Amino acid sequence: MIGSIDVGGGMRGIYGAGVYDWCMDNDVRFDYVFGVSAGSANASSYVSGQRGRNYRFYMEYARRSQYMGLWQKVTTGNFINLDYIYSTLSNSDGEDPLDFEAMMDSPQKMCVVAADAETGKPRYFYKDDFKKDDYSIISASCCVPWVNKPYMYKSHGYYDGGIANPIPVDKAFEEGCDKVVLILTRPRNYYRKPKKDRAAAKAMRKQYPRAAKALAGRAHLYNRQLDLAKRYEEEGRVLIVAPDSIEGMKTLTTDKKAQDLLYQKGYMDASAILDFISA
Repeated sequence: MIGSIDVGGGMRGIYGAGVYDWCMDNDVRFDYVFGVSAGSANASSYVSGQRGRNYRFYMEYARRSQYMGLWQKVTTGNFINLDYIYSTLSNSDGEDPLDFEAMMDSPQKMCVVAADAETGKPRYFYKDDFKKDDYSIISASCCVPWVNKPYMYKSHGYYDGGIANPIPVDKAFEEGCDKVVLILTRPRNYYRKPKKDRAAAKAMRKQYPRAAKALAGRAHLYNRQLDLAKRYEEEGRVLIVAPDSIEGMKTLTTDKKAQDLLYQKGYMDASAILDFISA
């Protein structure tokens, strides 16, 4: 069984959108698809077979005031309007609906990674957790700490899956994958620094101490998991697909030229996948 993992990364997730569009153009269908943060949104459109849908979200809708911005933060307490993205736009009566039936009918398995706001531990959601016109588990996985309040799902708060299990390669192997394509949205030799995470963790420590602790330790966890993925790559069990440059993109950057360049990089870099999965 061959799996894919898209680690997300906010607006840098457009790189993963390019990878998955190439996969759809070349009839590459992974058996098991894992999504973390924005990678979960990419994964859902890929499993539903909606080529180009992710690109529209990054390149068109993200520039709308309803999508994200300071006004959203001031009026709602959330910089990113997850309900607008994954409900208003994505529901069956929305402007760009997720093809729920196609996603559920696909033989591909799917796992979405979120972080429990109370415990700071990873929470894994699967296809059975999806309901038509209720894509809360994607919102939960994409809920950036400090930028947003925890996303509530079934009376429980969740944060971005990247603070609890940012590169879930071991999870993929535990679920039965023999090989894994790992989609990063930073260069393969980029290692996180803890400074920004610790500042954000300090701001949320009083209300969510365990999630704050997980966030403060995210850099160490990410770096350790990246080293592990590289060792698996040496063994032929993992292929790391990563951009050589992020074109100056940060998590919430909406620079159209930079985003399109990153998408094109993802599309071109994905060509390495064929040799890996056929070996």
